[in-house]
Amino acid sequence: MSIINVISQSYPSFLAALLETVKMTILTLVFATLLGTIIGLLSISKIKPLKFITTLYIDIIRGTPLLVQIFVVYYGVAQAFKPMGFSWNPIGGAFTAGVVTLTLNAGAYMAEIVRGGIESVDKGQMEAARSLGLPYGRSMLKIILPQAFRTMLPSIINQFIITLKDTSLISVIGIRELTYNGKVLAANAVTMVMAIWLTVALFYLIPCTILSKSAKVIEKKVAYGK
Repeated sequence: MSIINVISQSYPSFLAALLETVKMTILTLVFATLLGTIIGLLSISKIKPLKFITTLYIDIIRGTPLLVQIFVVYYGVAQAFKPMGFSWNPIGGAFTAGVVTLTLNAGAYMAEIVRGGIESVDKGQMEAARSLGLPYGRSMLKIILPQAFRTMLPSIINQFIITLKDTSLISVIGIRELTYNGKVLAANAVTMVMAIWLTVALFYLIPCTILSKSAKVIEKKVAYGK
């Protein structure tokens, strides 16, 4: 059976799964951008304890598989804090755990993007701002970050693509996003397994391709601006 037939017969479930995937991705990216910016700024701090904590966080996240992190957050955290009465809500708890895990994971990579972007700005910019009497925080916010953002933007979009694909791993805790939806459909229609999984791949391919092309266009514009 062709992909077109699969989509025509199962499009309601695919649209619902796509919505769940997009919702999870958007929430993750919003929180990961905020977390990554904070961690990135702390990582260039001259306060050694802060640098140590941020470095430890980044090393742990980047040095362990995302799948393991999902199990730690969903199963490990629930068990560790069970004596205190904590448990993931049966309705929406898996989704929340998925967003938390993806945020922690993507936040570490975003932090490195932010740190690299800030360090790419000439140090003389900060020195000039401080010599004009601007405090460090305002200098960073008004002078450094806007310049760094142009450099960071292509990498940020690439991280968006990675996060969108990483949502597929959240299927292991029972969220019916695109991959889990494919598993359910394939289990109920064993004669259409190839077409179903190709359809799932297509639903990932289209938004990822759009984002990838956008990143290349932005990268060229940034390079031209330099």
